[in-house]
Amino acid sequence: MQITDAEILVVDDTPANLKVVTETLASAGYRVAIATSGERALKQLQNRVPALILLDIQMPGINGFETCKKIKENPELYRIPIIFLTARSDTDSTLKGFELGAVDYISKPFKEPELLARVKIHLQLQQMTQTLEQQVSERTQALSSALTELQRYQLQLIQHEKMSALGNLVAGIGHEINNPLGFVDGNILVLKEYFDDFLTYLRLYEQTYPPSNEVLSSKRRELDIDYLLTDIDTIFESMTKGCDLIRDVSKSIRIFSRTDTAAKLTSNLHEGLDSTLHILKYRLKAKDSRPAIQVIRDYSELPDIKCFPGQLNQAFMNILANAIDMFEEVAENTDYATLETNPQSIIVRTRLVQHQETESVEITITDNGKGISEDVCSQIFERNFTTKSVGKGTGLGLAIAHQVIVEKHGGSLNVQSELDQGTTFQIYLPTMD
Repeated sequence: MQITDAEILVVDDTPANLKVVTETLASAGYRVAIATSGERALKQLQNRVPALILLDIQMPGINGFETCKKIKENPELYRIPIIFLTARSDTDSTLKGFELGAVDYISKPFKEPELLARVKIHLQLQQMTQTLEQQVSERTQALSSALTELQRYQLQLIQHEKMSALGNLVAGIGHEINNPLGFVDGNILVLKEYFDDFLTYLRLYEQTYPPSNEVLSSKRRELDIDYLLTDIDTIFESMTKGCDLIRDVSKSIRIFSRTDTAAKLTSNLHEGLDSTLHILKYRLKAKDSRPAIQVIRDYSELPDIKCFPGQLNQAFMNILANAIDMFEEVAENTDYATLETNPQSIIVRTRLVQHQETESVEITITDNGKGISEDVCSQIFERNFTTKSVGKGTGLGLAIAHQVIVEKHGGSLNVQSELDQGTTFQIYLPTMD
């Protein structure tokens, strides 16, 4: 807007003054509106907002001071610059006007050049102020966007570093486990073959030369050789199963911490969930303070989807670990018998659904814990927000889970909870990349 296009409201109860001021402003190109009282001025301001107000002080009804006060109390009008037109030149009146928010005084009778100069300078100041406020607002918005982007990048960096470090750790652990495991597992098979050969020979020997010596017979009974020969098979079977369990743990760790590539990989979500639960198995076991936390899997048939499996597994881990942390906190304030009667449980359910008109996998993780308040639910995915005590939470776990699911996979993550009614995290992942 050009300064000379501005509309100026002149408020004066004297027609002669209105005429002179109006003609002076109009000759300079300003648009002029008039009001003959404070009441009329306030009514006009409800429908149109001028760029500047010239306000007489001495008027019947609401005088200029009272009119100025009411204008400045209105949040939609308080920015309008007000110049008082007055024949009063005492210091008290001047100070009162400035205290009420006026920007200037013009004494009557005024000189046209002075009036136009003061009007122009205050319109320029008003325009500069508005321009500056807009620039500040734009700069603030830009800084806010930059901060948000920086925080998002920090989360990505933290997630990447965690997964990279975990991948390196797991690779080393896997190497250290698999080498001796292969040695032990392979030797169990060889030892079993050797033992079977030895057992065949022993039985043939006893058939050919039945033990007649009482010392040998007594020792055979004492050692219960028949039981040992039978039980050794069970021992070999247990050792083989133990190796299989170690191999399963190693596989679960490897699946969980799978290093993601630049492109998405086709992955089985149930494998990821199972590997995550396997990793957390030690935290689910019974403790002195509580019985074991029950885990119920309710899986439906799902298609493999393209995703970053390592990152998704980390998101599952953060949500499940939060539930376990909550159960630990509850157990500290609940007696063991109560928890035995009402077992703590987590239900992991998967379904194929239509979500926002897109075929999606729905994964819900539900606990029967103490629930979350509405206020906490509204902040739960924010970075650095945590309800845990100092040293027990970083406020990054659920923020990372939200970023991984929403930003990295185009899905959604929601939470539904009521106090004392448990909590459900809903994850939706589109099946099509």
